[in-house]
Amino acid sequence: MFGMAMLIAGLLLVLLFMGFPMMVPLAASALAVLWCYFPGDITPAILIQQWIGGVTPAALIAVPMFILAADIMTRGQAADRLLDMVMSFVGHVRGGLPMTTAVSCALFGAMSGSTQATVVAIGGPLRPRLLQAGYSESFSTALIINASDIALLIPPSIGMIVYGVVSGTSIGELFVAGVGPGLLILAMFCAYCYFLSDPSVVESATKASAEQKIRAVRRSLLPLGFPVIILGGIYTGIFSPTEAAAVSVLYAAFLELVVYRELSWRDLPNVALSTGLVTGVVFVLVGAGAAFSWVISFAQLPQDLLAEVGLNANSGYWTIMLSICVAYFVGCMFVDPIVVILILTPIFHPIAVAADIDPVLVGVVVTLQVAIGSATPPFGCDIFTAIAIFRQPYWQVIRGTPPFIVILLSAAFILLTFPGVALLLRDLAYTQ
Repeated sequence: MFGMAMLIAGLLLVLLFMGFPMMVPLAASALAVLWCYFPGDITPAILIQQWIGGVTPAALIAVPMFILAADIMTRGQAADRLLDMVMSFVGHVRGGLPMTTAVSCALFGAMSGSTQATVVAIGGPLRPRLLQAGYSESFSTALIINASDIALLIPPSIGMIVYGVVSGTSIGELFVAGVGPGLLILAMFCAYCYFLSDPSVVESATKASAEQKIRAVRRSLLPLGFPVIILGGIYTGIFSPTEAAAVSVLYAAFLELVVYRELSWRDLPNVALSTGLVTGVVFVLVGAGAAFSWVISFAQLPQDLLAEVGLNANSGYWTIMLSICVAYFVGCMFVDPIVVILILTPIFHPIAVAADIDPVLVGVVVTLQVAIGSATPPFGCDIFTAIAIFRQPYWQVIRGTPPFIVILLSAAFILLTFPGVALLLRDLAYTQ
């Protein structure tokens, strides 16, 4: 068991540091396990079958749909209208501009489900405003990166979709349960922005009149329809999460092509191409992760490793949940969140279920840890998105992240201590 674990870890690290895309280390380590430990039992063709099987669940159809909806909105007016509305209400108060950034990230995340799309859509227009108002580059960039992680908690969440597919947990219940923790983190970020902002150093926007607020609300009513349609449709049972993704695409296209006319029909092929590229990367990772997970499960490596460290269904709530938090958090510091979910979920989910821990709570905790790890050095994926978008050096981007990571970890502790933060809305929505 130890030798197999070292073989997998060694291949993963060596190939990653050599610059290979993540699917290559996953496939290579899976093949190495088969050739070295099961040479006559399983043919490599089984990996292809598992790879294809990994991308066949119907729930994964929602992923390209939400990515396409996010691409359409990023190129249109929806994000700008949301920014203007939030700014009209809180822009004039102490810390109003960073609060606007955090709220806008949450709102756009509720439309896109993607942290990277949120960094691009909200960070582009608001980062220059934060700098102009007197906030430091490190704070401004760190706020955008970490507030964008709320997109993984407030539905639609691509991370929750992948977790639901891998674990068999209801995606609809995960969506509803993610609202409470997402709002909690948003409130904590806003409180931090309020106390951090020094009125003598940073500028506040001019207070909007009642007429301006009403106008801003009217202009953003249609973009605000996204979370209403997605959550409302799932909550009332009108459509499933997968169908909600298709409806979100139709709604985004209707807004940007017909109502706002920010996009033309000629722009759609480029939007579709961008979505196809991102979806291709995601699905290749999902397939590679499924094949890898099957191999380590067949080899019973997770069971042996957990038995070695003494983690089992009798370990207790706190031991199991803290182990899950540490594993996913550390994993996402180095590897893409989707890959971490694919690799670790088959290891920890059965133990949590056997310990009678609510699988929806586990899914929300996993999603939160994935969100934190995505913005945590050294290799959090949102960090490199910010480097590419804002054209800032690595150390400049990560310098302001520690306070936000502490806030996010505090939110995780609150969630573990008071599971009702996540489960209350779920119970109201799904308890008959």
